[in-house]
Amino acid sequence: MKTYKHLYPQICDFENLYIAYRKARKGKRGRAQPATFERIQDDELLNLQEELQTFTYKPGAYHSFYIHDPKKRLISAAPFRDRVAHHALCNVIEPIWERRFIFDSYANRVGKGTHRALDRAQEYARKYAFVLQCDVKQFFPSIDHAVLRAEFARLIRDENSLWLCDQILQSGVGVLAEEYEMEFFEGDDLLSANRPRGLPIGNLTSQFWANVYLNGFDHFVKRELKCPAYVRYVDDFLLFSNSKQELSQWRNAVIQKVAALRLTLHEECAQIFPTRTGIPFLGFRIFPEFRRVKHRKVVHFRRKLRRLLEGYSTGGFSFEQLNASVQGWINHVRYADSWGLRRAVLGGVRL
Repeated sequence: MKTYKHLYPQICDFENLYIAYRKARKGKRGRAQPATFERIQDDELLNLQEELQTFTYKPGAYHSFYIHDPKKRLISAAPFRDRVAHHALCNVIEPIWERRFIFDSYANRVGKGTHRALDRAQEYARKYAFVLQCDVKQFFPSIDHAVLRAEFARLIRDENSLWLCDQILQSGVGVLAEEYEMEFFEGDDLLSANRPRGLPIGNLTSQFWANVYLNGFDHFVKRELKCPAYVRYVDDFLLFSNSKQELSQWRNAVIQKVAALRLTLHEECAQIFPTRTGIPFLGFRIFPEFRRVKHRKVVHFRRKLRRLLEGYSTGGFSFEQLNASVQGWINHVRYADSWGLRRAVLGGVRL
């Protein structure tokens, strides 16, 4: 197994930091922190470089807020300069794992994404009679730092790079504490409640590290269970087969494997059912020959549209904001058979 050393000088290289800064500011130049950073970007980047090189870098505090999309989630935003450091780290270490990820892992990867995951799931729905649908309970709050750190150390033999990973990991300790309901695993004692865990939802590193955390599980499904048709998007995943008995055996093996990662499934939702009845996945219901938008997603957008229209009529939203939201929804639901739905939702809109 190839391991990697001497990565830290690449992370701290000024050109890498500048590229990281350009990535971090993309789409956010009008916001206060990126705009302030940009005014003195050379000084800011040089200061960040010095802190990284002298190991005096300390991440700042997160700004946390809830979103409802439609499920309630706590989003934690790092200060802008920390986001630059996150990009600088990922620029160097992400390729190490990218070539080790399986093809059918679709979240937060270049050339993948939601719609390709839907296409793949529908392709498998046409070929297989049954599906096992699973999702991980409290995924981001549950990610165990010791397990993740061991995966880093398996490939990275550069203590300086691992030091930076540790700084970012430690900065997220406790951020999702209120979102986590304690789970005990075989061999645990009461001190296990104090294990550092949780990756802030919103960090670039968290999105990448979620794939790192489950990469071994992906290979377990493909190599040990020998499941030929498997799709994962973050912590939602599907296993396909023509045998319900085989899927039942896989379900038991999956529960044991995720427990080894100190994770638990929503076992009541981890059910086996015929693909012809439709698979609820990533906001859609996938049938072998067509797709529908999930009802709750439609209800959520109708409510959002009503708020936007009321805000527009009172001057709280501009036409550009209203149009951007509507066009974003249209672009999303067009990946389903939704012409009639779009007409029903938008046909009566009057400005």
